[in-house]
Amino acid sequence: MLAAMLYGPKDLRLEEIADPVITENEVLLEVKKAAICGTDVRMFNNGYAGISSATPRILGHEMAGVIKQVGKNVKKYEPGMRVTVAPNMGCGMCRQCVSGNTHLCKEYQALGINIHGGFTQYVKIPESAVRQGNICALADHVSFEEAALVEPLACVYNGFLKVDIKPGDHVLIIGAGPIGLMHAKLAKMAGASKVIMNDISEERMAMCRQIDDFIITVSSDDLRNYVADITNGEGVEVVITACPVPQVQASSLELVAMNGRINFFGGLPKEKEIVPLNTNLIHYKQVIVTGSTRSSILQYVQALDFVKHGLVDVKSLISANFSLDQINNAFDHATRGIGLKNVISIG
Repeated sequence: MLAAMLYGPKDLRLEEIADPVITENEVLLEVKKAAICGTDVRMFNNGYAGISSATPRILGHEMAGVIKQVGKNVKKYEPGMRVTVAPNMGCGMCRQCVSGNTHLCKEYQALGINIHGGFTQYVKIPESAVRQGNICALADHVSFEEAALVEPLACVYNGFLKVDIKPGDHVLIIGAGPIGLMHAKLAKMAGASKVIMNDISEERMAMCRQIDDFIITVSSDDLRNYVADITNGEGVEVVITACPVPQVQASSLELVAMNGRINFFGGLPKEKEIVPLNTNLIHYKQVIVTGSTRSSILQYVQALDFVKHGLVDVKSLISANFSLDQINNAFDHATRGIGLKNVISIG
């Protein structure tokens, strides 16, 4: 089969490798579509633990396709089923796993992160993923493209639940990429009265307005005054930081209202992970500051339902389709921030 193998920073090679061989408890997925994520871009540009010239890895954790083969002990799944796959797996026995948070397991594994993923023709779905319910059947009207974008939507939904957006809330999202736009779509679905987006890229903000005219875009120079004007100086009820910028996390405390909620969605690079915060603002404004990472299987299933029932349109975020042999071009687009979501068409 053809696979995109990452050997190290910016060393992504298309190679013919042997098809995966499944055990009696595993499933073989024929990948149809796989999307590039910000995590993929960081791994491509910087490398990742365990990836080397001796141990290359197939990236790609946002995928959908058709079941090609099932092990003899596998129930429920059959060849020919159209599915998407939640990438995160846990040990199944620790406190996090038994409470439904397999994505927070200390022995966490994920397709495309620390085991082979979806930028290839076939992916072996491990027994733990089959057993824990990671494979989700698709309704006939849900396209493979849409299904590939369920994974980032599920991660966004995890953060969304942390800030408890209520009807009438003012929601500020800093970072107008695909993740920020998904946050905006969920905030609108929850009944936010205003969804404000801020980004250093005017091009990105223009895309947001084009995708949904409900979104209000405000430049960084005007942001503080705008928030004060529309909230009578009180601040917004919810701030979501959807970008890896320390200053954004710090400034969110100044923009949020009394009893407000903040979600630090975007992780920071290791050299920038220590951020000076005015904790008096947290204390005296009684602010709830939350973090979120990855998503549970339940959140993945719920995100798929949002797409299935037309509550969240993810198709509008797809900027470009590339074939597997164009994957280096796709990573170049993603690295330079051209467009929004780049999808790899494989099957």
